[in-house]
Amino acid sequence: MIKNVKKPGRVKSALINWLGLPIELTDDAFWRAFTANQNAAGQTVNDKTVLSLSAAWACTRLIAETASTLPLKLYERTSTGRVEATGHSLHGILHARPNSQSTPSTYWEASVAAMLLRGNSFSEKRYVGDRLVSLQYLQYGRLAPKNRDATVWVYTECDGKTRDIPASRLFHVPGFSVDGRWGLSAISYGASVFGSALASSNAANSTFEKGLMPTVAFTLDRILKKEQRADFRESLESMRGALNAGDSPLLEGGMDAKQIGISPADAQLLESRAFSVEEVCRWFRVDPSMVGHGGKDSNWGTGLEQKVLAFLTFTLRPWLTRIEQSINKNLLTPAEQTRYYAEFSIEGLLRADSAARAAFYSVLVNNGIITRDEVRIKENMAPRGGNADVLTVQSAMTPLDSLGQQTDGNAARNALANWLNKEDAQ
Repeated sequence: MIKNVKKPGRVKSALINWLGLPIELTDDAFWRAFTANQNAAGQTVNDKTVLSLSAAWACTRLIAETASTLPLKLYERTSTGRVEATGHSLHGILHARPNSQSTPSTYWEASVAAMLLRGNSFSEKRYVGDRLVSLQYLQYGRLAPKNRDATVWVYTECDGKTRDIPASRLFHVPGFSVDGRWGLSAISYGASVFGSALASSNAANSTFEKGLMPTVAFTLDRILKKEQRADFRESLESMRGALNAGDSPLLEGGMDAKQIGISPADAQLLESRAFSVEEVCRWFRVDPSMVGHGGKDSNWGTGLEQKVLAFLTFTLRPWLTRIEQSINKNLLTPAEQTRYYAEFSIEGLLRADSAARAAFYSVLVNNGIITRDEVRIKENMAPRGGNADVLTVQSAMTPLDSLGQQTDGNAARNALANWLNKEDAQ
């Protein structure tokens, strides 16, 4: 993919920087994100091998699936507040059908996963005339800049054919960035961490394959014939594996066994694997307990509530904000940006907790913020109309525009009651 673009050397990079040309095209991190696999701890580190780690798989799924299942809508600012911009073509793309192959959930899931692993998500904006009609997700391993200033990109289709895409047709959502334009690849920058985790996992698999035993050497005081060596190795091979760990080879003719490897306990195999899980979770900013890594801290009651709140605030919210702002900047014209904006509905996270959702709605209804019919619509129930579509307050569930009239009426009734009491007394 990258063969069309030659990375500048040190001298040329220094000259380009001195001339003030775009630094992102001379930054080694930028090029590493589009080149071949990384290697660390003797392991090949790429998106496939990283996702083979259970912790990386769980963290990626947790963030991507949570973000992709939150409602995303386009809103219009009005003099009386905001309303859903259902008449705008972008609303349907974001909320219902980004393209002919994907649902909104699968589209945003892939986009967020790309940002998490490679630092950048790319989609192609497709138009009919001047109207945006779809967003086609582009797999990051098949996309690369074609020229030095990245005004044209080349994309390889599934059948191997390539085609050029102008940069103006790309919908780009960067992840964590240090230059304000390109996101940094977690796979590239975290290669040492992921490589160590992969090495630890492979070492554990090898240990189980050998029957939980370290490498053993067998010694004899004489030289065996070729046939005798083959017979012994065949006998020993049949006894390998954890299922046969209780069996022992028969040592004959003065044969002795000596350990030449490090035992799992001495290598702290379990401790290193547990530490690898925590290290991987740290790269994704996910609490280890949220991906099934046990601990002594509380995972129930208020402890779990605080973890969910921390996940929403410190982990999920930055990714949602990046997507919202990229939509507003890249998919709306400057004139439309003053009138429309995209936003995720975080309240969607409450749908899994009926008690919390009911309490949330009660506060809004009892304080005259939303009506009962609006709650029914959010819960996919038909509106009742009448007083159910009237704002009320908690005191007496009284319509807001009748509060003053109710007060005046009460005062009149009190005055009349006092006058009648005086007449009766006389």
